[in-house]
Amino acid sequence: MDIIIGSDHAGFDLKEEIRKFLSEKGYYSVKDIGTFSHVPVDYPIIAREVAKNITEKKFTRGILLCGSGIGMSITANRFRNVRAALCHNLYTVELSRKHNDANILVLGGRVLGSSLALEMVDLFLHTDFEGGRHQRRLEEIDT
Repeated sequence: MDIIIGSDHAGFDLKEEIRKFLSEKGYYSVKDIGTFSHVPVDYPIIAREVAKNITEKKFTRGILLCGSGIGMSITANRFRNVRAALCHNLYTVELSRKHNDANILVLGGRVLGSSLALEMVDLFLHTDFEGGRHQRRLEEIDT
């Protein structure tokens, strides 16, 4: 599975942990678009890059991180066919995939601990979309 990941400075530390976690798994191709330090960067720049790549189907899934996750999710969801889900626990991650076919997981670097965040990423990547009535609802979003 091809994954694109990005963060602003507030999500940098957690992004690095997630990137390392995914690399150690060995069966993911991960493109890290930054940021690469704690130097302040505007989150919309990163969110747009990830969302654009998802829209263009260059990557299967994306992960975005900022302080709260709110700014990243707002920005990413402006792109057609992007379903960026801001999640705070395992239940919201599971439903984001099963019911909403989320293709970008958004996390708050100042909100979540790394252990929970890694569990959330793993669940996001291993949960399938249920389709059925949920597919119809997704189609209604784009009309």
